Amino acid sequence: MKDLLKQRLKDGLVILDGAMGTEIYRRNFFVNASYEELNLSRPDVISEIHQAYLEAGAEVLTTNTFNANARNLERFGIGDKTAAINRKGVELARTIAGKTALVAGSIGPVPPPAAEQDSRTKAELIRQQAEALSDADFVLFESIRKREDLLAALDAMAALPDLPFVVSFALDREGEAAGEAGLKLLISDIRASSRRAAPTACGLNCGGGPELMLGQLELLRTLTKLPVIVQPNAGAPRNVDGRMLYMTSNEYFTTYANRYVQAGASGVGGCCGITPQHIAELVRMVKPLAAAERRTIPIASAKDQPELPPPAPLAERSPFGAKLAAGKFVVTVEITPPRGFDLSKVIAGAKLCKENGIDAVNLPDGPRASARITPLATAAAIIREVGITAIAHCCCRDRSLIGLQSELLGYAGSGVHDLLFITGDPPKLGNYPFSTGVFDLDSIGLVKIQNNMNRGVDLAGEPLNAPTHTVIGVGADPNVIDPDREYERLARKVEAGADFIITQPVFTPERLLTFLKRIEHFRIPVIAGIWPLVSLKNAEFMRTEVPGVVLPDEIMHRMAQGQDRESQRAIGIKIAREMLAAVREAVQGVQLSSPFGNVAAALKVLE
Repeated sequence: MKDLLKQRLKDGLVILDGAMGTEIYRRNFFVNASYEELNLSRPDVISEIHQAYLEAGAEVLTTNTFNANARNLERFGIGDKTAAINRKGVELARTIAGKTALVAGSIGPVPPPAAEQDSRTKAELIRQQAEALSDADFVLFESIRKREDLLAALDAMAALPDLPFVVSFALDREGEAAGEAGLKLLISDIRASSRRAAPTACGLNCGGGPELMLGQLELLRTLTKLPVIVQPNAGAPRNVDGRMLYMTSNEYFTTYANRYVQAGASGVGGCCGITPQHIAELVRMVKPLAAAERRTIPIASAKDQPELPPPAPLAERSPFGAKLAAGKFVVTVEITPPRGFDLSKVIAGAKLCKENGIDAVNLPDGPRASARITPLATAAAIIREVGITAIAHCCCRDRSLIGLQSELLGYAGSGVHDLLFITGDPPKLGNYPFSTGVFDLDSIGLVKIQNNMNRGVDLAGEPLNAPTHTVIGVGADPNVIDPDREYERLARKVEAGADFIITQPVFTPERLLTFLKRIEHFRIPVIAGIWPLVSLKNAEFMRTEVPGVVLPDEIMHRMAQGQDRESQRAIGIKIAREMLAAVREAVQGVQLSSPFGNVAAALKVLE
């Protein structure tokens, strides 16, 4: 049997469906009946749920067979229908899936025997159920909490070597799967059993909600090279005015889904409480971003010349480029463009930077998916009125390939020659969750386009009336859970034509130094991000809400020592100074962030 899931996971992010039981309950079927039996008695209901998930954009439909092993069904007096219920579950999902989606045959844990005369092993019962599900594209073992359940699944699948399968752990409750030691043991069991039955992927499902599962994913990614599929539940319901409500909104779920992808998840879906509406938002907001990272941008040769000239030397493209080429230590200060069009505060901040000998100001492009005046207009005004270098961020989120190329030409025509290319945050992270993220390409593809423009042609090979002279910057994150993925992406950025690197804010110098050692053969300047925390609240927000930022417990403890906002600000500046001192000799510059536009606080780091 061909492993279609393996290929899809290799090709890009796979979107799974959400809860089945939740949707059945919403249709007024109560829990004193077998939900799996509805495959036979109410196939219309199950098909309707599958259809809702397919229309939401799910690429895997999971059969309504979680509890359809013989021992569970015997509690309802329908043990003799085990094979029929499972086969019908696959049939219903397959009919809706058509050629669009894959079908996962769901198998949950087998309960202990209810009577002494029941001598059937868990592996035997699982094998019987898996055989009945064999027309599915793969079997999905869900909610594994005990080692014996994992071993039973592996033993059962050893008897069905041609049927692909996935094992998914639930870590929310006490049991052998809870905690780091338990998870390590389970992964070691998978490795030991791989000669008999090797899963296509492993996963996490259910759990205590999206936030808790992020930490579990980070741990699991360090333990296995298998693709990881993440399917959180909606968390524990809360009592609100006498009603038990799930607090995981579509936006909240999507925010964490994006973080799962950034942490290396190969597949994302949902479990209890996650509805087709959640999946639809996941598909709309996260799938395009993941697809952009996988998309290859074909760069055409110039139509009238087979060989393109090289870009102008770095030192000749801009004053900032000349400093980088000369090996000078550079200092930049990040200033966020305003939400309106009044640039007076930004201009004042840029003047303060110039007066203090700062080499450049750094201008984000719609940070955290916010609507602000464009970096192009802001950078042009700063260069014109202040005379300091402005490094403008260029984000892939909001513009098509055509729009991005026009933007790059606009920068060149406005005298803005220093750019930092970023993929960007999904709109769900900002105030416009209904906006569509374009993501025709990611930052790697955008670097390729700019590099060709520096050589005189656009993406289609059409000649420009003059080559651009852009200094190409890219981002890097030394804090990532998956350093191999970050290294691979950074290597592609350098190969595409990057001239310098700016890192995410550094709060653990050791991580940056380790990262620098690994990339030293790239031989391009690295500028370390330094963020002076302004309060404990600011630190908590950075730690929990800003992807790519890791604040150790020690930093949080130090910030908490401040009795008021002013003392906390002083501690934050002191920490930033320590970070700068620890990394200064290893990098060619620093970027100082100015939280809430406080340029003076950023400059204090240099005192």
